[in-house]
Amino acid sequence: MAVVLCSIAAHAELANAIRAIVNDAVITYQELESLNQQTEDLLIRQYRSTPSTLEKKITEMQNENLDKLVERQLILHEFKTAGYSLPETVLDDLVQESIKADFGDRATLTKTLEARGISYEKFRQQIKERFIVSQLRLKNISSEIIISPHKIENYYQNHRDDFKEEDRVKLRRIILNKSSDPNAPDAKKMGEEIVARLKEGASFTEMAAMYSQDRQEGREGVWYDRSALRRELAEAAFGLKPGQCSDVVEVGRDFYVLLVDEVSTSHYKTLAEVRDEVEKKLLSDERNRLEKQWIDRLRKKTFVQYFY
Repeated sequence: MAVVLCSIAAHAELANAIRAIVNDAVITYQELESLNQQTEDLLIRQYRSTPSTLEKKITEMQNENLDKLVERQLILHEFKTAGYSLPETVLDDLVQESIKADFGDRATLTKTLEARGISYEKFRQQIKERFIVSQLRLKNISSEIIISPHKIENYYQNHRDDFKEEDRVKLRRIILNKSSDPNAPDAKKMGEEIVARLKEGASFTEMAAMYSQDRQEGREGVWYDRSALRRELAEAAFGLKPGQCSDVVEVGRDFYVLLVDEVSTSHYKTLAEVRDEVEKKLLSDERNRLEKQWIDRLRKKTFVQYFY
């Protein structure tokens, strides 16, 4: 029994262990773990085959999340020390809007909070803090940033390779799988019969609907970069003109019949095509720069201590 009690006590101590202090606010291990769990499963699915990379990504994520929690407390501390206030009537409206948007009604909210182990007062405080953080970000990171046409053009000229498109082809495909069943029809022979019927004028879409393992790919063309296609398929596809069908193409245990809808040769996108994309990128970079400057100023005038 003593061992069990010690184990429980140790777990409780770990859950409430302090990871950082921002002035008089405490960030606990439990808070950080709660935030980490939201993204950790995704990283595990992405990098499970490379343990060293997974470990690195998880460490980076944990550090970023701790910084997020510290930055949040820095902003809340700024709200207090700057003499700002949030009227209770405004908070009441925010809470009601959140209940309606996220839960539908008060009864559903109550059940959800009980399941999460969160009190209504804690929920209300979370709404308040979220609003304060968002409003101070807006106030201190200008939403009226203007990116000049000259800056957009300079970025485009200096990053042209980012806007280069390789050879692409829009394909429809009939896919036939080689079967291990000796009584099944011969896939290659079937492909040759399909090609013969296509040359006689049969509809590619109808042939795909009857014979292809993936009917969708026979019904609608899909754009492929040259590098995304297996060598055999790329050689066949880029040797055709729009509207032409291939002979049977063998790739591993599969056989393909291809129809080319369109071909796009390697080229650089024009500035007109990417202007909006470049402007959004520069706006994001400028906001990030201004936010970093603001957070750095808050750090310099606020006590922050980390615990490892």
